[in-house]
Order: sequence, then structure tokens, then C-alpha cells
Amino acid sequence: MLKTFLDTNLIVTYILVGILCLAPALQAEETQGDAPASQPAETQPAETQPDGDDAADTQPEQPDGDEANGDDAQAEAPDKAVLLDPSHESWGRQAPDVFKVKFQTTQGDVVIQVTRAWAPLGADRFYNLADNGFYDGCKFFRVIDGFMAQFGINGNPEVSAVWRDQRIQDDPNTISNTRGRVTFAMGGPDTRTSQLFISFGDNSFLDNQGFSPFGEVIEGMDVIDKLYADYGEGAPRGPGPEQGRIKHEGNPYLEAEFPRLDSIITARVVE
Repeated sequence: MLKTFLDTNLIVTYILVGILCLAPALQAEETQGDAPASQPAETQPAETQPDGDDAADTQPEQPDGDEANGDDAQAEAPDKAVLLDPSHESWGRQAPDVFKVKFQTTQGDVVIQVTRAWAPLGADRFYNLADNGFYDGCKFFRVIDGFMAQFGINGNPEVSAVWRDQRIQDDPNTISNTRGRVTFAMGGPDTRTSQLFISFGDNSFLDNQGFSPFGEVIEGMDVIDKLYADYGEGAPRGPGPEQGRIKHEGNPYLEAEFPRLDSIITARVVE
């Protein structure tokens, strides 16, 4: 009788222990099952809206002494004091009617020709950014096959914080977003600052959404085609870099978590 009682208690104990061990696993399965499905990929080359502090769009850290024009001359190191002073006279210059900017990247050289008449405000901003070394060290942080390659957030959070509100008004769209065209990204009307994208293909569906090309790649589109794209869409819609973290943490975040991203070494006006 006593033995039967002990055996029964032992069985009940085993059952209770088993239930307690299974409970966390069941709870974890329930949590995973309730998680929302992954978001669809973003279809616009947008800047994330500022989040109320220093999460804005901006520019990159600048390495010294890299060649900018393909000759023996070296690009002058950017003046950090100028980058931190948007009121400096060098930011207010009008661009030439037509000019070229040479990008030296980790995949090779790219030449962009700008036609100011296409988008005058965008052309002026790009001219001054490039001429002041603004894009040196900038990562191609959002590269989506068949769509576009996006760049222009500064690798230095200190510079990013200064430029987050340096917006320019929109230009009317005068030319289509086709392969090789260069356009400012934006987070809504009149929010262009420094982020750009280069179209891989025909993105003419963007033409009536405020995206106004100001230039085009005339040399090195094969280089753009080779930019590392396997990280895909950025967070939270995909596994790629999160724009807010780039703005707050700069290039160290990208180099630690997305080490295969390609970069701009230098970008300068060459003629």
C-alpha cells in the first residue's frame, strides 16, 4: 500500500516537472508565431525622416590624400571646420552650367556629368558638397539590384548633426530617372540634403514623385553595377543597414556590421 502511494506520487512529480520544462518552449513558439511577417521592400530611394534629435541625413568622413582626378594630383583633405559650418561662403556658390565630378571608389572610378538646367538647386548643392570633400569616405549603404545605389550619409556623426536641417527646396522634374541618372533621395517635399542615388535601370515611375535627376554617370557605370548589393534593403524592411544608426554611429557601425559595403574614397569636381 505504501509502495503504491509512493509510486503514484513519483509519477505525479515527473508529470509536473515535464510540464514546467515544456512551458518555456511552448511560450517561445507562441511568441514567434505572433511575430509580424517581414515588411515588403521599400520602393523609393527615401531618406528616413528625422527622429527629433540628430537622426538626419548627411555626409561622410574624409580620408586624406587620395587621388581625385586620375592624374598624379591628390585631392586636398576636406576642411572639417568648413564641413561643420553650413553658413560658410563656400556652400553658397552657383554651379557651372555643366561640370563633372569624379568619384574614386573601392570598385573603381566613376565620372558624373551634371547639367545644371535639369535641376538647378540640386546641381548647386551637389557641386558644393563634392567640391568641399563632403562625400569622401561615404558608404554605398543601400544597394538594391535592378533599382538603385544610395549613398550620402556622413560617416562622422558630428558632421551629420550639423547638416540634418540643411534642406533645399525641390526642383521641378525635367528629365527621367533612367539608368545612370543621379538624383537626390528625400523623405518628403523639400527635404533634400545630401543623400543621392544612382539608378540601375528605368525608374521613370519616380518622375512624378518629386525625384528630379541633375546628372548622369558618363564613365564607370560598370563600376556602379559591381557595388556590393547582398545586404539588400535596409532595416527595418530588410537585413541591411539602418539609416538612423548610420547617422548616430557613423562609419564604425557600418564597418563592424556590414564590412563588405563599398565606399567612396574621394569625390571632387574635375571640370
